[in-house]
Amino acid sequence: MESNNALIVFEDKKIRRIWHNEEWYFSVVDVVGVLTDSPNPNNYWKVLKHRENQLVTICNQLKLQSTDGKYYNTDCVNTKNAFRLIQSIPSPKAEPFKRWLAKVGYERVQEIQDPELAQKRMKEIYKEKGYSDNWIEKRVRGIAIRDELTDEWDSRGIETTKEYSILTAEISKATFGMTPNEYKNYKGLKKENLRDHMTDLELIFTMLGEASTTKIARGKEAIGFIENKNAAKEGGEIAGDARKKLEIKSKEKISTPENYLEKPESVKRLERKEGK
Repeated sequence: MESNNALIVFEDKKIRRIWHNEEWYFSVVDVVGVLTDSPNPNNYWKVLKHRENQLVTICNQLKLQSTDGKYYNTDCVNTKNAFRLIQSIPSPKAEPFKRWLAKVGYERVQEIQDPELAQKRMKEIYKEKGYSDNWIEKRVRGIAIRDELTDEWDSRGIETTKEYSILTAEISKATFGMTPNEYKNYKGLKKENLRDHMTDLELIFTMLGEASTTKIARGKEAIGFIENKNAAKEGGEIAGDARKKLEIKSKEKISTPENYLEKPESVKRLERKEGK
């Protein structure tokens, strides 16, 4: 499932988090890494919780993505208990980190009360990264369509991260002739988000494939992995057929190796416009 909120950054250091029981939970090891600058935050945390046993009781074991791309049970704390953790770690960063943590929590509460704020903040982030308004509107709409699809899968018995990945790959392969990993290689990407490096039309056909899959799954009342896999393939084929027809008529390929690693999307858009 796609999430723009799975990682947040404090002073150039990433902190993993997950929305659980109507509040944010943060990776303890990541918080320790931020506060201590330790070369081995895992070790630091092991020693700390052995020394202060009560710290174990404030943690929840939640699945977070590791550097190998897999998900593991990880010690996590909510905002309240994060403050308790901070008290146990002598650090000059404690106070600025507390202020930052309070701000992060407050913004999320605001977004729950007014979901439009979340979209507004998302748009501002993409704008700062150099994306045009036209591209941003499609990207934000694509996220909404993706969320609708994953919610549908969730209600139809899709449970594991692996199943989500396989179904997503089925849609992508039928739409573009490439799985997401193959597409990333095609664009010269590594850990970057593939969709953040798609052109307008690539985003549009991605949306068509996923929206079609949602509609087909509902129409067939697909339950379980196999039935939803068939729906994903059929949804992707609808987008794939449309893509092929457009390529024939326009005499241009929709999939492109273009990415925005060196030049922002808005700059490349302007260059294309001036080149015509």
